[in-house]
Amino acid sequence: MLNLAAFALATPLAGANAASPPAWGGFAGNAQHTGQSATPPQAFGSIHWTAAVDAAPQLSGGELLIHYASPMITAANTVLLPVKGTATGGFRIEARAGATGALLWTLNTGWTPPAHNWYPPLPAVLSQQNRLSVAGPGGVVTTRLNPDLATGTVANSIFYGASAYSANKAAFNKGLQISTPLATDAAGNLYFGFTVSGTGLTDSTGKALKSGIARISASGVGTWVSATTASGLSSMTQVPTNAAPAVSKDGKTIYVPVSNGSSGYLLALNSTTLATNAKVSLVDPSSGWAAWVSNDSSASPMVGPDGDVYFGVLEQPFPNHNDRGWLLHFDAALATIKTPGPFGWDNTTSVVPASVVPSYTGPSSYLLMTKYNNYQGIGTGDGLNRIAIVDPGTAAPDQLLPAVQSMAVVQSVLGPTNYPGTSLVPGTSLYPRYEWCINSAAVDITKGTVIANSEDGHLYHWDLKTGLISESLLLNTPRPEAYTMTVIGPDGTVYAINNATFYAIGK
Repeated sequence: MLNLAAFALATPLAGANAASPPAWGGFAGNAQHTGQSATPPQAFGSIHWTAAVDAAPQLSGGELLIHYASPMITAANTVLLPVKGTATGGFRIEARAGATGALLWTLNTGWTPPAHNWYPPLPAVLSQQNRLSVAGPGGVVTTRLNPDLATGTVANSIFYGASAYSANKAAFNKGLQISTPLATDAAGNLYFGFTVSGTGLTDSTGKALKSGIARISASGVGTWVSATTASGLSSMTQVPTNAAPAVSKDGKTIYVPVSNGSSGYLLALNSTTLATNAKVSLVDPSSGWAAWVSNDSSASPMVGPDGDVYFGVLEQPFPNHNDRGWLLHFDAALATIKTPGPFGWDNTTSVVPASVVPSYTGPSSYLLMTKYNNYQGIGTGDGLNRIAIVDPGTAAPDQLLPAVQSMAVVQSVLGPTNYPGTSLVPGTSLYPRYEWCINSAAVDITKGTVIANSEDGHLYHWDLKTGLISESLLLNTPRPEAYTMTVIGPDGTVYAINNATFYAIGK
């Protein structure tokens, strides 16, 4: 283990909310990635303010294939917004007042992404101790204390050793990148995947660096393990780009996938030592083939309230499930394979308490909110794109492949807007709809509502009590794009990213 701390990060400093847990910590809200909020959303009265999350968005065939990082929101309602400043990077964090959008401070990061197809998001997270951590160049992690203040102490930690980085900065900046969102546990320890493309890079002990998983403790102690070593398989060479590690509720285990660039395993690692406790092969439940673990996906492991673990993959052979993939489902020990969900390829499901869905009378204490698109023109896809509530404890014949038992659909809602220039779906009176454009959706667990955005340019409020969309608000003209997430702030303000723009919405 390498002690890399520039200062004792765990030491509280004077300032607003120095130890107040965040309202939204980063990817999917928390360390388990459940997407839950205990604050009811405000009504969709108007757009309060906007900010660009990309100063130079680039289109590919009319599509915006860029994964934008989740905002983070402090308990004091400071919005920490990851921003892409140029066509090729220029990433920074902008701190804005949640009530007005006023710019409070900025932090340039120097982070560059690994080689990619779809553009990855800036890795960043806000800890329970109200410390912002963000990826920098060459595997550096920059931590800023007191993000609610105009100024705050900033320090760098380097998981493989400050001396190694200092001796060869240019090589590390070019050949090593943090490649997943950052995750943090209740104690403030950080976890993330990293990619090594350069040759001859070694840590401060002289050990050759290979792509894998890193940990930086709350006091700045860095450790790492390669994907090959963690899996015990020479074929496993990377952590999939964009797959944020998830932390068990007791903080003892982290869950992270590894792959060979196309197929892979889900690992359960000791959260302190990064030793491997368990692994399971990621297998398509319909064919028995190795599932496709795509670097274009932003699916990440999610830990349910009972400790079960969920992770989305693409189907193999493709596209025998219409590009929907599967939500693979395991117990906490990764020893038991459970009923899969019917959609998973680029989706991190959100947890819905069963008690807030009055129509549900089944055995499960919690349900899952998932995208449920059925992409037109892929396989047998008809374009009747939906979002759904599914039951992880009840199996039913899958809608597309009835020979497979997948999670029963409790309720779903069809995309509201017809896709222009299309014909009626055969056998129905319906036209294909715009895709739901959501990765992890914010769920209000007090009143049973879901906030979801769509490629039709609207934000929607789905009332799980009635099963109907109760509100909508036009954000922008329709835009095919990589999926983004929705967030609820501490005052109920709703936040969404559509068409490279960040929107703050409320009454």
